[in-house]
Amino acid sequence: MPLNIISNFASNIAQRNLAMSDSAATNSLAKLSAGSRVVSAKDDAASLAVGSRLAAEVTGLKQASVNAGQAISMLQIADGAMAQVNDVLTRMKSLAVQAGSGQLSGTERAMLDTEYQALSSEINRIAIDTDFAGTQLVNGAKVASVASGGAYANVVGVDSITLRGDHGTAASGTIDYNGAGTFSLTVGGTAYTGAMDSTANDGTAMSSSTVVTLTNSGSTNKVDIVLSQAFNYDSDAATEAVTLTGASTTDFTFKVGTGTSTTADDISVSVDGIGNTALGLDTTDVTSADNADVASAVISNAIDSLQTSRANIGASQNRLEFAAANIATATENTEAARSQLLDLDVAAEMSNFVSKQILIQAGVSMLAQANQLPNNLLRLFQ
Repeated sequence: MPLNIISNFASNIAQRNLAMSDSAATNSLAKLSAGSRVVSAKDDAASLAVGSRLAAEVTGLKQASVNAGQAISMLQIADGAMAQVNDVLTRMKSLAVQAGSGQLSGTERAMLDTEYQALSSEINRIAIDTDFAGTQLVNGAKVASVASGGAYANVVGVDSITLRGDHGTAASGTIDYNGAGTFSLTVGGTAYTGAMDSTANDGTAMSSSTVVTLTNSGSTNKVDIVLSQAFNYDSDAATEAVTLTGASTTDFTFKVGTGTSTTADDISVSVDGIGNTALGLDTTDVTSADNADVASAVISNAIDSLQTSRANIGASQNRLEFAAANIATATENTEAARSQLLDLDVAAEMSNFVSKQILIQAGVSMLAQANQLPNNLLRLFQ
């Protein structure tokens, strides 16, 4: 290579190597500051793709673990309610046996029946008031709807009607709205009424969706009516027939996986209703020895049925606990796999960064030396 003062090839080489060292040091610094081995796709496109999927899987597994924990808590609440009902049934059994004895008069049996009926009402109250974040657990799932399955023709804006408690075996009822905020719904000969808050309406239309609870002073049962914003507060609606549908059990499906398979990612649990009708207690009393014997037999069957329900809940709780343990293991191993692909080995990368720093310092020094080389040619002119 000829010696010249126009082109400094040594300087160009030094600059190129210095730029490469600087780029490598910058990239290393980015990894160290981010704590990730793959800062962008150019670092390792395959690892980034697989690692991102694994990261999403870990996030889903963590939420599945939360779902399993909440499901266990929900079933614990249901089991606690059933335990209390079992205690009530035990006391009712004692009253029935006592009333069945011949040394008691009708007056004394009437006194016993007063407590018996109060305890029977308490069973219904427990069934109605046991919920998890507003979701009824041991109350069955009976709802009201128009026979055709469409919207309510006369009472426009009623999204749904849910019956809380044991409303017997009635298959139909009626609903009415008076145009001034009050609803009336009759089921099985029992009328339930309730008024909505007048502040929920804005002129004639609803300002927001709302729930109206209907009650009857002689019953612990309730009815919840959900209204949409399409409901007209000031419109008087004619009486309309409704059809009751539902079952004595409530079905829950808990998502304990990250996929969509109903067999691999979901656990379904059926919780039996524990109200009077579900347990067969709604028509029993202890006002006579014969009635007391009948009630005693019904209570024994109710206790057996209740224990079967509790056994089902217990089995589901154990299954959910095993599912939660498996989720924890899967989360741990999936996170380890993601870490292998994306997480940075800080010690190794720090050594690499120090190496690049040394190369930068050496490159700067050599560039300075290269820039001084043309000065040596000036000696030829002396």
